[in-house]
Amino acid sequence: MMNRSFSRRFVIAALVTTFSYGVFSQTEDESVSLEFARKELEAGKVTLIDVREPQEHATGIAKGALLLSMRQIGFRMSEIPKDPNRPVLLICNTQNRSSATFKFLRDKGYTNVRYVLGGMSEWNRRGWPVAKP
Repeated sequence: MMNRSFSRRFVIAALVTTFSYGVFSQTEDESVSLEFARKELEAGKVTLIDVREPQEHATGIAKGALLLSMRQIGFRMSEIPKDPNRPVLLICNTQNRSSATFKFLRDKGYTNVRYVLGGMSEWNRRGWPVAKP
């Protein structure tokens, strides 16, 4: 009886752990830190795409970012580099839209995309420079 109870608890714990890891974790090939994104953008090593809406762009963008709102992605995919040697970083306000856009582009065969953790809300909170679009 004790072994069966232990086994049942072990299986439940393993399932919860597996489910939690799969749902709540992100892997290195999905996201990058805000610091990394800024450094690589300023060095000209990445294409940063701001997927926020035009009214949000009006509050300021990272200098050098391509403005391509999430709802326009499907119509303007030809503007997104697909070259695996040219990383593309996606940024929005809090990483909700950028992570969804990341998944959409990965499903379309883009292997060079990642999204930025923290987004422009964190960029602005840190007082980093922004430009007007």
